[in-house]
Formats: sequence, C-alpha cells, structure tokens
Amino acid sequence: MEHLDIAEVARQSGIPASTLRFYDEKGLIVSSGRRGLRRLFDPGVLERLALITVGRAAGFSLDEIARMFAPEGGPRIDRQMLAAKADQLDRTIRKLGALRDGLRHAAVCPAPSHMECPTFRRILKAAGSGAIGGRKKKTPHPPGN
Repeated sequence: MEHLDIAEVARQSGIPASTLRFYDEKGLIVSSGRRGLRRLFDPGVLERLALITVGRAAGFSLDEIARMFAPEGGPRIDRQMLAAKADQLDRTIRKLGALRDGLRHAAVCPAPSHMECPTFRRILKAAGSGAIGGRKKKTPHPPGN
C-alpha cells in the first residue's frame, strides 16, 4: 500500500499541514510512519479527514468528532447526536433568518432614523436580551450571594 506524506495529504484534502499535525496529536488521525521528518499516512486518512470536515462544518467539537470513530478507526456515528445537531442547526437557521429579514427591512425602512423603526428596535431588544449574537443569558444570582 502506498503511503501519502503529509504534503500530499494536505494537497489532496485542502487541509493545512499544521492542522494535520494537530489532528494527529489529538488522535483524530494517525500517521503510519515517517519518511525523514515528514509524517506518512495511509490513503484512508483522506476519507477520515472528509468526515472530520463535515463534522466541523456541522458545528461538532473535535472531542465530539473523536467519539464518532471506533477504536479501530472506522466511523461509529451516533444517529441521535446527528439528529440533535440537525435540530440545533434548525434553531440557528430560524434565528438567522429572522435577523436577516429584520436587517433587510431596516435597510429600506422609511423611518427617519433606524432608532425610530419598530423592527430595528425589536432587533436591538433581542440583541440586548442575548437572544441573538451568540451571547449566553446570564443566570441571576440568588439574593445574598
């Protein structure tokens, strides 16, 4: 079996060599040896990298992605985890769609000022409450703490 050196894996996958080294150190991929100072990989690493890329694009953490592989290296993908991530993406899409629609309205709103536009004011209120922008809502501290 022909091994691919890290430069060839980087070229074929589009993933920088520095990221490949990081993935190797994290155990997401495993080098099969070295040629001089260059790491070598089995050709199957390209499919594994494609799975990692899909996982990252879907918003999975590297730790979550690592759990998607069986100890022998093949994929072991939890369907419930995929469904939960799809549900989370649906919620994000709805939020972003509402934000997009509000911004499009504000861009053409006939109000003299954006601050006088009720739609823009709703966007500001949502942003202030943490409902948009990725800010987590703070939990109130009990009295006396």
